Amino acid sequence: MMQDFPFYLLLIVAITLLIMLANKVKVAYPVLLVIAGVFISFLPGIPIVHIDPELIFIIFLPPLLYEAAWAISWKELWKWRRIIGSFAFIVVFLTAISVAFIANYFIPGFSIALGFLLGGIVSPPDAVSAGAILKFVKVPKRLSSILEGESLLNDASSLIIFRFAMIAVATGQFVWYQAAISFSWMLIAGVGVGLCIGWIFMKGQKILPTDANMDTILTIVAPYIMYIVAEELYGSGVLAVVSGGLFLSNKRHHFLSSSSRLRGVNVWESLVFVLNGLVFMLIGLDLPEIISGLEGVSLSSAIGYGVLITLVLIIVRILSSYGAVIVTLIARNYITVADTRSPGFKAPIVLGWTGMRGVVSLAAALSIPTHIYPDGPVFPQRNLILFITFIVILITLIIQGLTLPYLIKKIELPNYNDHLPNNEADEMIKRELAKLTVMHLSDKYGEDLKKSVFLQQIHEKWKSKIDEDSDQLLSLEVKLIYLDLLSEQRKWLITQNDEKDKHFDEDLIRKHIMKIDLEEERTRLLH
Repeated sequence: MMQDFPFYLLLIVAITLLIMLANKVKVAYPVLLVIAGVFISFLPGIPIVHIDPELIFIIFLPPLLYEAAWAISWKELWKWRRIIGSFAFIVVFLTAISVAFIANYFIPGFSIALGFLLGGIVSPPDAVSAGAILKFVKVPKRLSSILEGESLLNDASSLIIFRFAMIAVATGQFVWYQAAISFSWMLIAGVGVGLCIGWIFMKGQKILPTDANMDTILTIVAPYIMYIVAEELYGSGVLAVVSGGLFLSNKRHHFLSSSSRLRGVNVWESLVFVLNGLVFMLIGLDLPEIISGLEGVSLSSAIGYGVLITLVLIIVRILSSYGAVIVTLIARNYITVADTRSPGFKAPIVLGWTGMRGVVSLAAALSIPTHIYPDGPVFPQRNLILFITFIVILITLIIQGLTLPYLIKKIELPNYNDHLPNNEADEMIKRELAKLTVMHLSDKYGEDLKKSVFLQQIHEKWKSKIDEDSDQLLSLEVKLIYLDLLSEQRKWLITQNDEKDKHFDEDLIRKHIMKIDLEEERTRLLH
């Protein structure tokens, strides 16, 4: 391991340079990293990379899911909960079933159970790939929210299917009521563990005398504890991390200081940058080992099976997208839906084409044991399943990943007007913050306003909406008053975000809160 350490350092440098190139040529960096990994893997003298699935599930998956849960808008997630839930659970299940029957029919030696196992592995689309692509093109907020929400949950549902399929292959039987009980327990235990541990961390960080560094370390530790505890209780570690992350994200302003929030954002951005880069590069680097394990099946036949399964995945997802439109049109006559207007028939094409597969699928395939049980028979078709999974990842990343931006531009998605235009909403928020600040300062600190030149300047600044900094010396009393004003602004923004009838984009609300956090930190540094 130590002799390969320089190689991994150079790998991180290469990842950084490749992501720079990807941003320059406007290509999603996962696509470029996988292709580069494949080419590097065949260079002479390159160490053979072996991906340990436990490394992915324990080291990489919890922080990546946790960061995604913190970044997503809870308001958008709840608004589109029905379609997100259908794609994250129902569509994943339908995809696994479709793959099971196609594999059983066309691939020699594949039983329904093995096909279902393969379906569980390749069914969840990768969130990072879609997110990296969508940042280069303009898409409606609802579409990006649906994709983000789906990606948080589909890993859990696919891994649950994977577990049950493994049991069916190993035992040769499938007892539906036992599976239903186990499925329910995995959901309940996963969500319950995530919420409980999240609550413990929130209370601990609120009560204990932590600083920004300690808070940041605790946010890094939290997802690992959630995942490990849930898995030890036979629950879903993925759901534990997602539910705990969503809970703490929604409560972040109640237990984290402005300095902790600002410091945490910087640390997490760097951490996720490295982790995402490594996992996609490792996918490409693992190709030689995957090919070497392919025995009993010709390379051309194995590639053909991979292409076939990829086509099944694409077709099922597109059909499911249009099925979701039809269901929405029918359901709006009986229940309250997020939008009573017709979703149209353009958005489902984009939603159906965002099915790039990634590291979770490869890790699941690698976690298949070589033997059904110790000293038992060899696990059937393990190497072929692994190779098909790699082909699916490679094809979906390259073909769908490279063509998705063109597709989005070509079909011209409508503007659904889910939110006010950013420039209009931004000006509205600024005006309301100015009114709130002037009123709060006049009503609560009228006497102090008469005595302090700085407070008079603040009053005039917000009254005229001129954003000029003042770095003059402050007394402790005046500084506390100003910090209270900033606190009131933050509370108002949080309240506006919680209002269902307000059409402010949560990303815009978070931007203004970050500005207030920065101003608070600047003020605390003034003497």
